[in-house]
Amino acid sequence: MINNKRLSGILLHPTSLPSKYGIGDLGSGAYDFIDFLVKSNQKLWQVLPLGHTGFGDSPYQSFSSFAGQPLIISPEILIEAGLIDPEDTKPIHAHQSHNIDYGSVINYKFSILKKAYDNFLKTNDNSLYNDWLTFCNDEKYWLDDYSLFMACKDYFDGRMWPCWDSEIAHPSKGSILVWINKLSYDIDFYKFIQFIFYEQWNKVKKYANEHGILIIGDIPIFTSFDSSDVWADKELFLLDSKGYPTHVAGVPPDYFSPTGQLWGNPLYHWDNHRKTSYRWWISRLAHTLKLVDIVRIDHFRGFESYWSIPYGNETAIKGTWKKGPNKELFNAFINALGTELPIIAEDLGIITDEVKKLRDDFNLPGMKILQFAFEDLEDNDFLPHNYGSNSICYSGTHDNDTTVGWYNKADRMKQDKVRRYMNTDGRNISWDFIRACYGSVSKMAIVPLQDILSLDSHARMNIPGSSMGNWQWRYTSDMLTDDIADRLREITKLYGRD
Repeated sequence: MINNKRLSGILLHPTSLPSKYGIGDLGSGAYDFIDFLVKSNQKLWQVLPLGHTGFGDSPYQSFSSFAGQPLIISPEILIEAGLIDPEDTKPIHAHQSHNIDYGSVINYKFSILKKAYDNFLKTNDNSLYNDWLTFCNDEKYWLDDYSLFMACKDYFDGRMWPCWDSEIAHPSKGSILVWINKLSYDIDFYKFIQFIFYEQWNKVKKYANEHGILIIGDIPIFTSFDSSDVWADKELFLLDSKGYPTHVAGVPPDYFSPTGQLWGNPLYHWDNHRKTSYRWWISRLAHTLKLVDIVRIDHFRGFESYWSIPYGNETAIKGTWKKGPNKELFNAFINALGTELPIIAEDLGIITDEVKKLRDDFNLPGMKILQFAFEDLEDNDFLPHNYGSNSICYSGTHDNDTTVGWYNKADRMKQDKVRRYMNTDGRNISWDFIRACYGSVSKMAIVPLQDILSLDSHARMNIPGSSMGNWQWRYTSDMLTDDIADRLREITKLYGRD
Protein backbone atom coordinates (compact mmCIF):
# COMPACT_ATOMS: atom_id res chain seq x y z
CA MET A 1 0.00 0.00 0.00
CA ILE A 2 2.84 2.42 0.87
CA ASN A 3 4.93 1.93 -2.24
CA ASN A 4 7.68 4.11 -3.64
CA LYS A 5 5.48 6.20 -5.91
CA ARG A 6 5.71 9.91 -5.11
CA LEU A 7 2.39 11.15 -3.74
CA SER A 8 1.01 14.27 -2.11
CA GLY A 9 -2.08 15.31 -0.24
CA ILE A 10 -3.83 17.41 2.35
CA LEU A 11 -4.32 17.08 6.10
CA LEU A 12 -7.89 18.01 7.04
CA HIS A 13 -10.10 16.55 9.74
CA PRO A 14 -13.77 16.10 8.72
CA THR A 15 -14.92 18.42 11.51
CA SER A 16 -13.21 21.24 9.57
CA LEU A 17 -15.35 20.74 6.46
CA PRO A 18 -17.99 23.37 5.62
CA SER A 19 -21.62 22.67 6.49
CA LYS A 20 -24.68 24.55 7.72
CA TYR A 21 -24.96 22.37 10.82
CA GLY A 22 -22.24 23.92 12.98
CA ILE A 23 -19.54 21.30 12.33
CA GLY A 24 -18.06 19.61 9.29
CA ASP A 25 -19.80 16.37 8.36
CA LEU A 26 -19.99 13.54 5.84
CA GLY A 27 -22.44 15.27 3.53
CA SER A 28 -21.83 17.37 0.43
CA GLY A 29 -18.86 19.19 1.98
CA ALA A 30 -16.88 15.94 2.15
CA TYR A 31 -17.58 15.11 -1.50
CA ASP A 32 -16.74 18.67 -2.58
CA PHE A 33 -13.41 18.40 -0.76
CA ILE A 34 -12.61 15.14 -2.55
CA ASP A 35 -13.45 16.86 -5.84
CA PHE A 36 -10.96 19.60 -4.90
CA LEU A 37 -8.30 16.95 -4.23
CA VAL A 38 -8.93 15.51 -7.68
CA LYS A 39 -8.90 18.94 -9.34
CA SER A 40 -5.57 19.80 -7.70
CA ASN A 41 -4.11 16.35 -8.54
CA GLN A 42 -3.69 15.22 -4.94
CA LYS A 43 -3.76 11.53 -4.05
CA LEU A 44 -3.96 11.58 -0.24
CA TRP A 45 -6.46 12.83 2.34
CA GLN A 46 -5.16 12.58 5.90
CA VAL A 47 -7.62 12.77 8.80
CA LEU A 48 -7.25 12.72 12.57
CA PRO A 49 -8.76 9.85 14.63
CA LEU A 50 -12.43 9.39 13.74
CA GLY A 51 -13.63 8.32 17.19
CA HIS A 52 -16.52 9.44 19.39
CA THR A 53 -14.89 12.24 21.36
CA GLY A 54 -15.51 13.03 25.00
CA PHE A 55 -14.63 15.89 27.34
CA GLY A 56 -12.33 18.39 25.62
CA ASP A 57 -13.43 17.33 22.11
CA SER A 58 -9.99 15.96 21.25
CA PRO A 59 -9.91 13.27 18.54
CA TYR A 60 -7.13 11.69 20.62
CA GLN A 61 -9.44 11.11 23.62
CA SER A 62 -12.48 9.05 22.71
CA PHE A 63 -15.05 6.80 24.35
CA SER A 64 -14.00 3.86 22.17
CA SER A 65 -11.13 2.80 19.93
CA PHE A 66 -13.68 1.41 17.48
CA ALA A 67 -16.74 3.69 17.46
CA GLY A 68 -17.12 6.57 14.99
CA GLN A 69 -17.84 10.24 15.70
CA PRO A 70 -21.63 10.86 15.78
CA LEU A 71 -21.11 14.62 15.40
CA ILE A 72 -19.99 14.27 11.77
CA ILE A 73 -23.09 12.35 10.69
CA SER A 74 -24.71 14.41 7.94
CA PRO A 75 -28.29 15.61 8.57
CA GLU A 76 -28.81 16.21 4.84
CA ILE A 77 -28.19 12.52 4.15
CA LEU A 78 -30.60 11.58 6.94
CA ILE A 79 -33.21 13.72 5.16
CA GLU A 80 -32.50 11.97 1.85
CA ALA A 81 -32.92 8.61 3.60
CA GLY A 82 -36.30 9.69 4.97
CA LEU A 83 -35.16 9.34 8.58
CA ILE A 84 -35.84 12.98 9.45
CA ASP A 85 -37.82 15.85 7.96
CA PRO A 86 -36.18 19.07 6.71
CA GLU A 87 -37.88 21.05 9.47
CA ASP A 88 -36.01 18.91 12.01
CA THR A 89 -32.71 20.40 10.87
CA LYS A 90 -33.06 24.13 11.11
CA PRO A 91 -29.42 25.25 10.79
CA ILE A 92 -27.89 26.41 14.05
CA HIS A 93 -26.71 29.97 14.45
CA ALA A 94 -23.63 31.27 12.65
CA HIS A 95 -23.33 28.15 10.54
CA GLN A 96 -20.69 29.80 8.37
CA SER A 97 -18.49 30.53 11.40
CA HIS A 98 -14.87 29.43 11.18
CA ASN A 99 -15.11 27.95 14.70
CA ILE A 100 -17.10 25.04 16.13
CA ASP A 101 -19.15 25.60 19.28
CA TYR A 102 -19.09 22.02 20.54
CA GLY A 103 -21.61 22.59 23.33
CA SER A 104 -24.27 23.77 20.88
CA VAL A 105 -23.35 21.20 18.25
CA ILE A 106 -23.55 18.21 20.61
CA ASN A 107 -27.05 19.13 21.80
CA TYR A 108 -28.20 19.95 18.27
CA LYS A 109 -26.81 16.84 16.59
CA PHE A 110 -28.02 14.42 19.25
CA SER A 111 -31.54 15.86 19.12
CA ILE A 112 -31.53 15.18 15.36
CA LEU A 113 -30.12 11.68 15.86
CA LYS A 114 -32.80 10.88 18.45
CA LYS A 115 -35.50 11.89 15.96
CA ALA A 116 -33.87 9.77 13.28
CA TYR A 117 -33.73 6.80 15.65
CA ASP A 118 -37.37 7.14 16.68
CA ASN A 119 -38.37 7.30 13.02
CA PHE A 120 -36.19 4.28 12.31
CA LEU A 121 -38.08 2.30 14.97
CA LYS A 122 -41.34 3.11 13.17
CA THR A 123 -40.06 2.41 9.68
CA ASN A 124 -41.52 -0.20 7.36
CA ASP A 125 -38.23 -0.30 5.45
CA ASN A 126 -37.24 -3.92 6.00
CA SER A 127 -34.07 -3.48 3.96
CA LEU A 128 -32.76 -0.74 6.26
CA TYR A 129 -33.70 -2.72 9.36
CA ASN A 130 -31.99 -5.84 8.04
CA ASP A 131 -28.87 -3.82 7.20
CA TRP A 132 -28.85 -2.57 10.80
CA LEU A 133 -29.17 -6.11 12.16
CA THR A 134 -26.30 -7.26 9.94
CA PHE A 135 -24.15 -4.36 11.13
CA CYS A 136 -24.92 -5.14 14.78
CA ASN A 137 -23.91 -8.76 14.25
CA ASP A 138 -20.76 -8.03 12.23
CA GLU A 139 -19.52 -5.39 14.70
CA LYS A 140 -20.63 -7.22 17.84
CA TYR A 141 -17.06 -7.64 19.08
CA TRP A 142 -16.87 -3.95 20.01
CA LEU A 143 -20.38 -2.56 19.48
CA ASP A 144 -22.05 -4.39 22.37
CA ASP A 145 -19.54 -3.04 24.91
CA TYR A 146 -19.58 0.48 23.47
CA SER A 147 -23.37 0.82 23.30
CA LEU A 148 -23.88 -0.47 26.85
CA PHE A 149 -21.07 1.79 28.09
CA MET A 150 -22.62 4.89 26.49
CA ALA A 151 -26.13 4.01 27.70
CA CYS A 152 -24.80 3.62 31.25
CA LYS A 153 -22.83 6.85 30.97
CA ASP A 154 -26.06 8.68 30.07
CA TYR A 155 -27.92 6.94 32.91
CA PHE A 156 -25.28 8.09 35.42
CA ASP A 157 -25.32 11.69 34.11
CA GLY A 158 -21.99 11.51 32.33
CA ARG A 159 -19.95 10.33 35.29
CA MET A 160 -16.79 8.28 34.71
CA TRP A 161 -17.38 4.54 34.90
CA PRO A 162 -15.68 3.91 38.30
CA CYS A 163 -18.32 6.24 39.78
CA TRP A 164 -21.21 4.09 38.55
CA ASP A 165 -23.00 1.55 40.73
CA SER A 166 -20.52 -1.22 41.46
CA GLU A 167 -22.75 -3.87 39.87
CA ILE A 168 -22.18 -2.28 36.46
CA ALA A 169 -18.80 -0.59 37.03
CA HIS A 170 -17.42 -4.07 37.81
CA PRO A 171 -20.16 -6.29 36.41
CA SER A 172 -20.78 -9.99 36.52
CA LYS A 173 -22.47 -11.75 33.61
CA GLY A 174 -25.74 -11.69 35.52
CA SER A 175 -25.65 -8.00 36.39
CA ILE A 176 -24.78 -7.07 32.81
CA LEU A 177 -27.96 -8.76 31.60
CA VAL A 178 -29.99 -6.72 34.10
CA TRP A 179 -28.56 -3.47 32.75
CA ILE A 180 -28.95 -4.55 29.12
CA ASN A 181 -32.66 -5.11 29.74
CA LYS A 182 -32.96 -1.91 31.73
CA LEU A 183 -31.33 0.31 29.09
CA SER A 184 -32.32 -1.51 25.89
CA TYR A 185 -33.74 1.61 24.16
CA ASP A 186 -30.57 3.64 24.73
CA ILE A 187 -28.29 0.74 23.87
CA ASP A 188 -29.98 0.30 20.51
CA PHE A 189 -29.85 4.07 19.95
CA TYR A 190 -26.05 4.00 20.17
CA LYS A 191 -25.94 0.97 17.88
CA PHE A 192 -28.11 2.89 15.44
CA ILE A 193 -25.92 5.99 15.33
CA GLN A 194 -22.85 3.84 14.75
CA PHE A 195 -24.67 2.09 11.92
CA ILE A 196 -25.44 5.48 10.37
CA PHE A 197 -21.89 6.75 10.88
CA TYR A 198 -20.38 3.72 9.15
CA GLU A 199 -22.92 3.86 6.32
CA GLN A 200 -22.02 7.51 5.63
CA TRP A 201 -18.26 7.14 6.12
CA ASN A 202 -17.99 4.05 3.93
CA LYS A 203 -19.69 5.91 1.08
CA VAL A 204 -17.27 8.84 1.46
CA LYS A 205 -14.30 6.46 1.43
CA LYS A 206 -15.68 4.60 -1.60
CA TYR A 207 -16.07 7.90 -3.47
CA ALA A 208 -12.51 8.91 -2.56
CA ASN A 209 -11.02 5.57 -3.62
CA GLU A 210 -12.97 5.57 -6.89
CA HIS A 211 -11.43 8.97 -7.65
CA GLY A 212 -7.88 7.81 -6.92
CA ILE A 213 -7.67 9.21 -3.38
CA LEU A 214 -6.22 7.18 -0.50
CA ILE A 215 -7.30 8.09 3.03
CA ILE A 216 -4.70 8.18 5.81
CA GLY A 217 -6.16 7.60 9.26
CA ASP A 218 -4.71 7.94 12.74
CA ILE A 219 -4.52 5.69 15.81
CA PRO A 220 -3.60 7.16 19.21
CA ILE A 221 -1.31 4.66 20.90
CA PHE A 222 -3.15 5.01 24.22
CA THR A 223 -6.85 4.88 25.01
CA SER A 224 -8.91 7.15 27.23
CA PHE A 225 -9.47 5.95 30.78
CA ASP A 226 -13.16 6.83 30.52
CA SER A 227 -13.79 4.50 27.61
CA SER A 228 -15.54 1.27 26.80
CA ASP A 229 -12.12 -0.20 26.01
CA VAL A 230 -10.89 0.10 29.59
CA TRP A 231 -14.27 -0.60 31.23
CA ALA A 232 -14.86 -3.81 29.25
CA ASP A 233 -11.28 -5.15 29.22
CA LYS A 234 -9.80 -4.04 32.53
CA GLU A 235 -7.27 -6.86 32.55
CA LEU A 236 -5.54 -5.32 29.51
CA PHE A 237 -4.62 -2.16 31.45
CA LEU A 238 -2.63 -1.36 34.59
CA LEU A 239 -5.47 -0.74 37.05
CA ASP A 240 -5.94 -1.16 40.80
CA SER A 241 -8.74 -3.13 42.47
CA LYS A 242 -11.13 -0.16 42.22
CA GLY A 243 -10.47 0.27 38.53
CA TYR A 244 -8.23 3.33 38.68
CA PRO A 245 -4.85 3.40 36.91
CA THR A 246 -1.74 2.51 38.87
CA HIS A 247 0.43 4.32 36.31
CA VAL A 248 -0.37 6.69 33.44
CA ALA A 249 1.16 7.83 30.18
CA GLY A 250 3.13 10.95 29.34
CA VAL A 251 6.57 12.08 28.24
CA PRO A 252 9.52 13.19 30.38
CA PRO A 253 10.79 16.75 30.84
CA ASP A 254 12.76 18.31 28.00
CA TYR A 255 14.00 21.72 26.87
CA PHE A 256 10.51 22.84 25.87
CA SER A 257 8.66 21.43 28.90
CA PRO A 258 10.56 21.40 32.22
CA THR A 259 7.87 19.28 33.92
CA GLY A 260 7.21 17.00 30.95
CA GLN A 261 3.74 16.19 29.63
CA LEU A 262 1.25 14.31 31.80
CA TRP A 263 -1.30 12.76 29.44
CA GLY A 264 -3.06 10.66 32.05
CA ASN A 265 -4.03 7.70 29.85
CA PRO A 266 -3.89 4.28 31.52
CA LEU A 267 -0.95 2.15 30.46
CA TYR A 268 -1.28 -1.26 28.87
CA HIS A 269 -0.74 -4.47 30.79
CA TRP A 270 1.51 -5.79 28.04
CA ASP A 271 2.00 -9.20 29.69
CA ASN A 272 -1.74 -9.82 29.47
CA HIS A 273 -1.83 -8.61 25.86
CA ARG A 274 0.94 -11.09 25.11
CA LYS A 275 -1.09 -13.94 26.64
CA THR A 276 -3.86 -13.26 24.11
CA SER A 277 -1.37 -13.02 21.21
CA TYR A 278 -2.22 -9.29 21.05
CA ARG A 279 -5.80 -10.02 19.95
CA TRP A 280 -7.17 -6.61 21.06
CA TRP A 281 -4.48 -4.67 19.22
CA ILE A 282 -4.85 -6.76 16.07
CA SER A 283 -8.62 -6.13 16.14
CA ARG A 284 -8.01 -2.42 16.61
CA LEU A 285 -5.63 -2.12 13.67
CA ALA A 286 -7.73 -4.35 11.41
CA HIS A 287 -10.85 -2.36 12.26
CA THR A 288 -9.14 0.96 11.48
CA LEU A 289 -7.90 -0.41 8.16
CA LYS A 290 -11.50 -1.03 7.14
CA LEU A 291 -12.08 2.71 7.56
CA VAL A 292 -8.90 4.02 5.93
CA ASP A 293 -6.19 2.88 3.53
CA ILE A 294 -3.10 3.83 5.55
CA VAL A 295 -2.70 4.36 9.30
CA ARG A 296 -0.48 6.80 11.16
CA ILE A 297 0.25 5.49 14.67
CA ASP A 298 0.67 8.30 17.17
CA HIS A 299 3.60 8.12 19.64
CA PHE A 300 5.19 5.18 17.84
CA ARG A 301 8.16 5.27 20.19
CA GLY A 302 5.89 3.96 22.98
CA PHE A 303 6.00 0.50 21.41
CA GLU A 304 9.74 0.35 22.12
CA SER A 305 9.73 2.10 25.52
CA TYR A 306 7.15 4.30 27.23
CA TRP A 307 7.25 6.80 30.10
CA SER A 308 5.38 5.43 33.13
CA ILE A 309 4.17 7.96 35.72
CA PRO A 310 2.62 6.92 39.06
CA TYR A 311 -1.10 7.75 39.11
CA GLY A 312 -1.85 10.88 41.11
CA ASN A 313 1.34 12.77 40.27
CA GLU A 314 0.72 16.33 39.14
CA THR A 315 3.61 16.41 36.66
CA ALA A 316 5.48 13.92 34.48
CA ILE A 317 8.81 14.45 36.27
CA LYS A 318 8.79 11.31 38.44
CA GLY A 319 8.35 8.74 35.74
CA THR A 320 10.45 5.83 34.53
CA TRP A 321 11.06 4.24 31.14
CA LYS A 322 9.44 0.83 30.70
CA LYS A 323 9.95 -1.58 27.83
CA GLY A 324 7.10 -1.98 25.33
CA PRO A 325 6.21 -5.02 23.21
CA ASN A 326 8.66 -4.00 20.49
CA LYS A 327 8.96 -6.36 17.50
CA GLU A 328 6.64 -8.96 19.01
CA LEU A 329 3.55 -6.80 18.43
CA PHE A 330 4.46 -5.94 14.84
CA ASN A 331 5.22 -9.57 14.05
CA ALA A 332 1.74 -10.36 15.40
CA PHE A 333 0.32 -7.71 13.04
CA ILE A 334 2.12 -9.31 10.10
CA ASN A 335 0.98 -12.82 11.01
CA ALA A 336 -2.64 -11.65 11.21
CA LEU A 337 -2.83 -8.96 8.52
CA GLY A 338 -0.07 -9.65 5.99
CA THR A 339 3.53 -8.67 5.38
CA GLU A 340 2.87 -5.19 3.98
CA LEU A 341 1.80 -3.05 6.93
CA PRO A 342 0.29 0.23 5.67
CA ILE A 343 1.57 2.12 8.72
CA ILE A 344 3.21 5.51 9.15
CA ALA A 345 5.31 5.80 12.32
CA GLU A 346 4.89 9.09 14.17
CA ASP A 347 8.52 9.13 15.25
CA LEU A 348 8.75 12.59 16.80
CA GLY A 349 10.06 13.52 20.24
CA ILE A 350 12.71 11.53 22.09
CA ILE A 351 13.79 9.06 19.43
CA THR A 352 16.58 6.63 20.33
CA ASP A 353 18.52 4.23 18.13
CA GLU A 354 16.26 1.44 19.44
CA VAL A 355 13.13 3.27 18.23
CA LYS A 356 14.71 3.88 14.82
CA LYS A 357 15.63 0.19 14.57
CA LEU A 358 12.04 -0.87 15.35
CA ARG A 359 10.75 1.50 12.65
CA ASP A 360 13.34 0.43 10.09
CA ASP A 361 13.08 -3.32 10.79
CA PHE A 362 9.50 -3.16 9.51
CA ASN A 363 10.30 -0.62 6.77
CA LEU A 364 7.84 1.91 8.19
CA PRO A 365 8.11 5.50 6.94
CA GLY A 366 8.69 8.15 9.58
CA MET A 367 7.67 11.80 9.70
CA LYS A 368 9.61 14.95 8.81
CA ILE A 369 8.16 18.26 10.00
CA LEU A 370 9.54 21.19 8.02
CA GLN A 371 8.85 23.75 10.75
CA PHE A 372 11.15 21.78 13.08
CA ALA A 373 14.02 22.28 10.62
CA PHE A 374 14.38 25.89 11.72
CA GLU A 375 13.89 25.57 15.48
CA ASP A 376 17.65 25.80 15.85
CA LEU A 377 20.30 27.31 13.64
CA GLU A 378 22.29 24.11 13.17
CA ASP A 379 21.97 21.40 10.56
CA ASN A 380 19.33 18.84 11.61
CA ASP A 381 17.34 15.85 10.41
CA PHE A 382 14.29 17.96 9.52
CA LEU A 383 16.03 19.96 6.79
CA PRO A 384 14.99 18.50 3.42
CA HIS A 385 18.54 17.82 2.22
CA ASN A 386 18.83 15.26 5.05
CA TYR A 387 15.65 13.29 4.25
CA GLY A 388 15.55 9.70 3.11
CA SER A 389 12.89 8.65 0.65
CA ASN A 390 11.09 6.39 3.16
CA SER A 391 9.55 9.33 4.96
CA ILE A 392 6.53 11.63 4.92
CA CYS A 393 7.22 15.36 4.71
CA TYR A 394 4.79 17.75 6.42
CA SER A 395 4.95 21.52 6.52
CA GLY A 396 3.33 21.10 9.95
CA THR A 397 0.73 18.93 11.66
CA HIS A 398 -2.40 19.51 13.73
CA ASP A 399 -0.12 20.17 16.73
CA ASN A 400 1.82 22.94 14.97
CA ASP A 401 0.87 26.52 14.31
CA THR A 402 0.03 27.28 10.70
CA THR A 403 3.15 28.04 8.69
CA VAL A 404 2.18 31.72 8.38
CA GLY A 405 1.52 31.90 12.12
CA TRP A 406 4.76 30.10 12.95
CA TYR A 407 6.85 32.34 10.69
CA ASN A 408 5.27 35.53 12.01
CA LYS A 409 6.15 34.51 15.58
CA ALA A 410 9.67 33.27 14.79
CA ASP A 411 12.59 35.42 15.88
CA ARG A 412 14.71 37.26 13.33
CA MET A 413 17.44 34.63 13.24
CA LYS A 414 14.97 31.84 12.45
CA GLN A 415 13.28 33.94 9.80
CA ASP A 416 16.65 34.70 8.28
CA LYS A 417 17.55 31.00 8.12
CA VAL A 418 14.21 30.24 6.45
CA ARG A 419 14.71 32.95 3.83
CA ARG A 420 18.27 31.92 3.06
CA TYR A 421 17.50 28.18 2.93
CA MET A 422 14.46 28.61 0.70
CA ASN A 423 15.81 31.55 -1.30
CA THR A 424 12.69 33.59 -0.59
CA ASP A 425 11.70 36.97 0.75
CA GLY A 426 9.16 35.36 3.10
CA ARG A 427 6.12 37.18 1.73
CA ASN A 428 4.47 33.93 0.60
CA ILE A 429 5.92 31.64 3.21
CA SER A 430 3.25 28.93 3.30
CA TRP A 431 3.69 28.23 -0.41
CA ASP A 432 7.48 28.27 0.02
CA PHE A 433 7.01 25.47 2.56
CA ILE A 434 4.62 23.60 0.27
CA ARG A 435 7.17 23.79 -2.55
CA ALA A 436 9.94 22.54 -0.24
CA CYS A 437 7.80 19.60 0.95
CA TYR A 438 6.69 18.61 -2.53
CA GLY A 439 10.23 18.98 -3.87
CA SER A 440 11.77 16.76 -1.18
CA VAL A 441 12.76 13.13 -1.74
CA SER A 442 10.11 11.96 0.76
CA LYS A 443 7.75 9.45 -0.86
CA MET A 444 4.77 11.43 0.46
CA ALA A 445 4.27 15.14 1.03
CA ILE A 446 1.27 16.29 3.08
CA VAL A 447 0.31 19.82 4.08
CA PRO A 448 -2.54 21.09 6.26
CA LEU A 449 -5.28 22.87 4.33
CA GLN A 450 -4.58 25.96 6.44
CA ASP A 451 -1.18 26.27 4.74
CA ILE A 452 -2.66 25.89 1.27
CA LEU A 453 -5.05 28.72 2.20
CA SER A 454 -2.14 30.80 3.65
CA LEU A 455 -3.96 31.28 6.97
CA ASP A 456 -2.44 32.65 10.17
CA SER A 457 -2.58 31.45 13.80
CA HIS A 458 -6.34 32.00 14.04
CA ALA A 459 -6.72 28.80 11.99
CA ARG A 460 -4.50 26.69 14.24
CA MET A 461 -6.10 23.32 15.08
CA ASN A 462 -4.46 22.48 18.40
CA ILE A 463 -2.05 23.86 20.99
CA PRO A 464 -0.60 20.88 22.91
CA GLY A 465 -0.93 21.29 26.65
CA SER A 466 -3.86 23.70 26.41
CA SER A 467 -7.46 22.69 27.03
CA MET A 468 -9.38 25.60 25.53
CA GLY A 469 -10.06 26.64 21.95
CA ASN A 470 -8.74 23.52 20.24
CA TRP A 471 -10.20 21.40 17.42
CA GLN A 472 -12.57 24.21 16.43
CA TRP A 473 -11.32 25.54 13.08
CA ARG A 474 -13.15 24.94 9.82
CA TYR A 475 -13.15 26.53 6.41
CA THR A 476 -16.01 27.88 4.33
CA SER A 477 -16.92 26.61 0.88
CA ASP A 478 -15.83 29.79 -0.92
CA MET A 479 -12.21 29.37 0.20
CA LEU A 480 -11.29 26.49 -2.16
CA THR A 481 -10.91 28.41 -5.40
CA ASP A 482 -9.94 27.21 -8.86
CA ASP A 483 -6.83 29.41 -8.66
CA ILE A 484 -5.62 27.55 -5.56
CA ALA A 485 -6.36 24.18 -7.18
CA ASP A 486 -4.42 25.21 -10.30
CA ARG A 487 -1.45 26.41 -8.26
CA LEU A 488 -1.31 23.22 -6.22
CA ARG A 489 -1.66 21.05 -9.32
CA GLU A 490 1.23 22.87 -10.99
CA ILE A 491 3.58 22.28 -8.03
CA THR A 492 2.44 18.66 -7.80
CA LYS A 493 3.28 18.05 -11.45
CA LEU A 494 6.55 19.99 -11.26
CA TYR A 495 7.88 17.68 -8.55
CA GLY A 496 6.59 14.42 -10.01
CA ARG A 497 3.87 13.72 -7.47
CA ASP A 498 1.11 13.24 -10.04
